[in-house]
Amino acid sequence: MPRVHERSSAPRGLLAFTGAVPGSRRALRDDALFAAGLAVLSGLLAAFVDDGRRPGLLGWSLLLCAHVPLAWRRGHPLLVLLAVVACVAPYHAVDYTHMAAVPVGMVALYTVAVSGRPRRALITGLLVVGITLTVNASVAPHQVADVLRISGWVVSVLLLGVYVRIHRQYVTSVLERAERAERTREEEARRRVAEERLRVARDLHDLLAHSITLVGVQTSVAAHVLAADPERLDRAAVAKALDDIADTCRSARGELRATLHVLRAGTADEPRGPLPGLDGLADLAEAARTSGAEVELAVREAQAPPAVGAAAYRIVQEALTNAVRHGGPGLTVQVRIHASDAALRVTVTDDGTAAVAPSHTPGFGLVGMRERARSVGGTLEAGPREGGGFTVSAVLPLASVGSAGFAGGGLQ
Repeated sequence: MPRVHERSSAPRGLLAFTGAVPGSRRALRDDALFAAGLAVLSGLLAAFVDDGRRPGLLGWSLLLCAHVPLAWRRGHPLLVLLAVVACVAPYHAVDYTHMAAVPVGMVALYTVAVSGRPRRALITGLLVVGITLTVNASVAPHQVADVLRISGWVVSVLLLGVYVRIHRQYVTSVLERAERAERTREEEARRRVAEERLRVARDLHDLLAHSITLVGVQTSVAAHVLAADPERLDRAAVAKALDDIADTCRSARGELRATLHVLRAGTADEPRGPLPGLDGLADLAEAARTSGAEVELAVREAQAPPAVGAAAYRIVQEALTNAVRHGGPGLTVQVRIHASDAALRVTVTDDGTAAVAPSHTPGFGLVGMRERARSVGGTLEAGPREGGGFTVSAVLPLASVGSAGFAGGGLQ
């Protein structure tokens, strides 16, 4: 069935007892059946009520023709009212049974009132009542009292239609507000899920990338010791390299277990345990030293909220991971943390000889560090140094705008 546009500003289902769209085939069918039933009622009134002449052929024809336009009352309420009046007016003028023509006229008036603005209903009522009173006062003055009584019914029907329209508009607006609120809740839920997924991805990247890089470097050290001089094998050096690998694996396994525990626990509002902070930087530096790098760590007057400390921890962790991975042999890394101007300043500088080339497709490390900084309202800059090596510099406000946010250190 082709899509039919509503011809009225009234909401769907407002013009009739069914929810069919005005102008649709269903609406035409429903209104035709309704008009037929109303015609039967009018015929019974004409046959059994004695308040005028019994309708003859002309009377029955006018009465039947008055009901036919009701099939299109939803799409064209004013035209239907005019057509009904054109048939009912001569019916009343010939003094046929007046009660028989009342239902069809009232339905036409109700449709005009319920489908349009109150102003239109008011104008329609004034015209109908005014014309009826004027005609009857000039033709049959003795029936003015009856006309006034009928006019009261006309006004009542119009008021009923206006009330029904306003009430249904109110109900529709309430339902629309409820739907908008539900859509807002769904969008908020989707946004939180997306933020949580991003936070989990960032945490897993920080954990696994750091641990896997250290394991790879430590494995290379062990392999080098084994292959350097098999006749004079340095068992202590091999044992230390293997112990470092085992320690790194245990640490990674513990952090991964804690992360999975939080994911299994359910909502993001549940306790996650302590966030990593500035007190964990010494462990990061020691882990980087086991890979052969020389790490100088300086933390001066640094006190930070948990979220800011966690962001600084993750930035240093990722910077050390990149330095160990790309810095080459004989690497020296300087980590400086200090607070000034209501901000925590984090600087990680290395003198590596194998910095990432500009044409190299970046991974998620630099992106993750920038997201960490932004999550607490800070900024981060990273790039190669003029004399070789790489520098990561972050400024993290101590009065963090995102201290309770998802990205402040997340899963542990």
